Amino acid sequence: MGITESIQVFLNSGEQSVGWLMLAIIALSYLLEDLAIVTAAGLAVQKVMQPELALLAIFIGIATGDLALYYLGHSGRYFRGVRYKALTNHHFRALHQRLHKNAFMNLFIIRFIPGLRTVGFTLSGFFSVSIPVFLAAVLSATAIWTCLVFSIIYYLGSSAWLQATQYQWAVIPCAVLLLITVNRLLNRTYSRGLS
Repeated sequence: MGITESIQVFLNSGEQSVGWLMLAIIALSYLLEDLAIVTAAGLAVQKVMQPELALLAIFIGIATGDLALYYLGHSGRYFRGVRYKALTNHHFRALHQRLHKNAFMNLFIIRFIPGLRTVGFTLSGFFSVSIPVFLAAVLSATAIWTCLVFSIIYYLGSSAWLQATQYQWAVIPCAVLLLITVNRLLNRTYSRGLS
């Protein structure tokens, strides 16, 4: 039995492998969120795991990753040098005001702009944005984005005409490329709006 067959037997071995797959999707979402969504949808299309569990794993991974960024920023407040830079730099003061002015909407929008997630969520923690506001904005935006992308890929992959072709495997790379393109386009559009 080759390595490919061994992996396939392990993946189809039952509930224990579903737990490992969920953990793998959560870990992958810490690295590349969109790839984790596409991978989970692909696993659901292949009936390796239930769509609900795949969606739950993605949501848990993305939400805990965003919360970790918040607390990373919050812990930065305890470093004197970082605090001094933040208090004396006029750009930080402007960011502080902008982030607190309409925190929910700003964080909601930041969730959809690829280059701003890490910085925006870390600064939210550093500037002590209210945790309920942060969680409400991030969780609602995450739910919308995850459900939208997952559903499109799942239904596209489950369609009868695609199931009948030999090119079903092409859905995942095409979806990843499309998501990367959309993310870059959103990033450019938002960056032009700021200048």
